[in-house]
Amino acid sequence: MSSSENNPVVLVHGWAGNFRDTWQKPGIDALLDDIGRKVLPFNLLGHADQDKPTDPSAYAELPQWFLDHLPSEAPVIDAVGFSLGALTILRALIQEPQRFGKVILAGIGDGVFTKSAPDANKRIIDALEGNAPEEDELGRMFAHYGNQPGNDLAALTAIMKRPPSDPVDPMSLAAITNEVLVVIGEKDFTFPAEKLAAAFPNGRLVVLKNIDHFATPESFLFIDQILDFFA
Repeated sequence: MSSSENNPVVLVHGWAGNFRDTWQKPGIDALLDDIGRKVLPFNLLGHADQDKPTDPSAYAELPQWFLDHLPSEAPVIDAVGFSLGALTILRALIQEPQRFGKVILAGIGDGVFTKSAPDANKRIIDALEGNAPEEDELGRMFAHYGNQPGNDLAALTAIMKRPPSDPVDPMSLAAITNEVLVVIGEKDFTFPAEKLAAAFPNGRLVVLKNIDHFATPESFLFIDQILDFFA
């Protein structure tokens, strides 16, 4: 494990996002460059320029896919993940902590420690398939992002239908000595995240006031945390 400021930084977007829209548009990659940090562009399976399988089982081992697709010239990376990107980084960190230096996990919370219900994503899948009730605001938000130009709705729906992962064992995080910053919006539907941050020996929690899940990547408060963490 290394926390050297020479590590390149990999920025990993959430579901239905991509490197350009999540990190470039708010200027996060440019700001990191300004403080001397090299950023490695990265898109998850099912998004942007990556393959877009429509079989849910193709996304069952997303953390391993992430590790396998990290640039070979960067044996150790620092990483920022948001939402699906944070879940992917978290499980990759558990598998191979030596591949990582400093890590930011944003938009995920204590729910990683609980078993998902078999139909946990049903309301989102219903919305993506056009079957959500009008009053389901969360479902409509996911459908909005899923239908953004350039997205493959069938692939994104398959991601939501992927086999559920086992809950994270807090003891597996107790052995990880990397410096980890957990960032979550006060109004995020994955709030709270105190247990997640506390499970890491070198973990710290930052709560963004009045910020919801979808607003996190463009939040100035979040961007300030990234720059301070990697300065």
